[in-house]
Amino acid sequence: MERAEVLKRVIGILTEAQNIRRAVESERDANPIGDDGDGAGDDTEATAGVASTLLNEMLPSISVPADASPQQVAAAVAEALGPALHTMVSGFSLAFTSLAIAHDGGRTDVSAIEVLQELALEVEAGTYDEGP
Repeated sequence: MERAEVLKRVIGILTEAQNIRRAVESERDANPIGDDGDGAGDDTEATAGVASTLLNEMLPSISVPADASPQQVAAAVAEALGPALHTMVSGFSLAFTSLAIAHDGGRTDVSAIEVLQELALEVEAGTYDEGP
């Protein structure tokens, strides 16, 4: 998966997680804790599902020979997952930094989702094509 695509997926996951959180908060406001019978945790489960989707889409398949030694398996896993994990962590770091800059700058004129949308537009324009 290309770097820009990974960044867009990370932004999409964070946006979806924000939407899930808002929906769960609205549900809790409508039904105070204890009224829905299943307690807190709906947002955690939904966000975990979104994160699982991200991992399934972004992590490569790994195949190793049946007779591979533990060291060979470890090397194959590191070689396959290293670049993908690096790109994912970079994407989350970029999104976090963008949100932190808006927060620390006292930007009350934009929501977190709007900051993420601005970042997605920058990614689409090629602003972050260079780099590791």
